[in-house]
Amino acid sequence: MMKQRSPWFSDARQWFEKRRLGLFLHWGLYAIEGCHEQQQWRYHVDRNQYQKLIKKWNPTRFDPDAWLDIAERAGMEYLCFTTKHHDGFCLWDTKLTSFNTMNSAYGKDILAMLAEACHRRHMPLCLYYSVVDWHQPNYPNQGRHHELPAQSEDDPNWNQYVACLKGQVHELCTNYGEIHGFWWDMNVPEAVDHSVNAIIRKHQPAAVINNRGFDQGDFSTPERDFDNDANRCAFTRPTEACQSVGSESWGYRERENYFTDRYLMQRIDHYLARGANYLLNIGPHADGTIGDIERGMLERIGAWYRGTRESFVDVEFAVRLTSNQEVLLTRRGNVVYVHLDNDPISSGVKLPPIDVMPTRATLLNDGRPVTCEVSLLPSEHLTGKPCLWLRGLPTNELANTALVIKLEFETLPETLPDTLGITTRADDCDTQVDREIHADDTRLR
Repeated sequence: MMKQRSPWFSDARQWFEKRRLGLFLHWGLYAIEGCHEQQQWRYHVDRNQYQKLIKKWNPTRFDPDAWLDIAERAGMEYLCFTTKHHDGFCLWDTKLTSFNTMNSAYGKDILAMLAEACHRRHMPLCLYYSVVDWHQPNYPNQGRHHELPAQSEDDPNWNQYVACLKGQVHELCTNYGEIHGFWWDMNVPEAVDHSVNAIIRKHQPAAVINNRGFDQGDFSTPERDFDNDANRCAFTRPTEACQSVGSESWGYRERENYFTDRYLMQRIDHYLARGANYLLNIGPHADGTIGDIERGMLERIGAWYRGTRESFVDVEFAVRLTSNQEVLLTRRGNVVYVHLDNDPISSGVKLPPIDVMPTRATLLNDGRPVTCEVSLLPSEHLTGKPCLWLRGLPTNELANTALVIKLEFETLPETLPDTLGITTRADDCDTQVDREIHADDTRLR
């Protein structure tokens, strides 16, 4: 039989391997003007001018249950929420800065409201926190990437800033019930300090921690699908890819360019089939609502995910079953799933050297049967060997999605994965995957 991969985690963090699709929520003062979550930095907005937005922060239509309704309909299995982005505005009742939601026109602890709803509805909640801070006077802004120029009124002191940061981490980990993840971002100084994540681990044993903080954490974070499409290999480390529904911004942007449903479904498939999680982001409006476009996209993606989810959970990556590099395969026992994570160029898929007919073949997207045969195709004349061929796929009819086919076999040769001699797709797997999971180090968020 195929060798089973050992679980990534053997403790309370195991939830991360079962719940594969998460909802990222970028929300803060930047939603008010609907420009970009890094509006202050990218458009050189004076700090004093930007911080006046706190007087306009009044999301009276914020309803965490409405957010969770949308997430659940979309098949999302956990949430990650921006408690503090680069602008330093905090969406919880922190005692360590006045630049927070309690001192806004709204005056309510948003994180407390969201956490209560998540706990009540058993939705794992992860917290995003930016190391860069454009407001806290002790943060040493020096004009590096994602930093403001040095500010004359500041008192840059890294040790004092880290003390404040640790205090806020303690607040987040002790005041809001169980937390399932901590998502660091933008450690521009590249400081290493294992004591920071130790606070999280002490108070929140179920929390998975990403690799953008003060050590390598538990999982890697390729962003914006910044990878090599030739990479068809399984991940060798826990990984969570992240992408926004819009190509320009993560926070709400009034005039956004939205990705197509097909693109997002294909990219989700591309990562989930290879063993990664996927965090899909939207930016709520300043009033707390989620826009019609974003809601519609999530519902359509959710319908696709619910239909294909079985092909991603408790499966093994089965790339060596076929030499066809245009598809990805996952496997559970004698069930093989064929993933068309790229645009199909025809209505057929061949799977050499498999030459066994399945007992059943089903298109998971809508449940229709798939026509199969084992025959010698003209394109396989050099091998002279027949192979399994899936034909008549509705690639035009379902052009705005990612197709996944379920093949059920009575038996598959136990030695098949080890005797194909297919090495071109796997020789440099670890190197390729290592480049991909560290892509976030070279991308600017």
